[in-house]
Amino acid sequence: MTASTPGGLLNSATGAGPTSTIPPAPEPPGLEQSIARLLTIGTYLSIGLLAIGFGLMLAQGVGPLSGGPAFDLARLPGDLAALRPEGFLWLGLVAVVATPAARVAASLVGYAHRGEREMAVVATLILLVIAVSVVAARALEG
Repeated sequence: MTASTPGGLLNSATGAGPTSTIPPAPEPPGLEQSIARLLTIGTYLSIGLLAIGFGLMLAQGVGPLSGGPAFDLARLPGDLAALRPEGFLWLGLVAVVATPAARVAASLVGYAHRGEREMAVVATLILLVIAVSVVAARALEG
């Protein structure tokens, strides 16, 4: 019997039978893809907020070198509601700074979920350094 005769090997020369034409189910997004998406969204959000703030500055005739108020997190909601450029600019800058920290936090969650303890510890230490830096910067401000 041969592959070409009835009763011979199954439908192929290897005897493996017919090959399936159904594509495999897509895998859920991996950690790297999720982090890439987070960084992309954070970048676009930052650019959008900064562009809105810049546009509002131009519309109101405010010069970029005229200075502005110091950063005050409590003022952000009021500035945004009143469409003040400094609210959008400060929020855009916060998003620029927070995006890498969010990436480290997402890595921590991903590593912990995968059971990679060493990498989870490294991510935790990096977040700790970021937190200490923010506290130190706030203490040096005032």
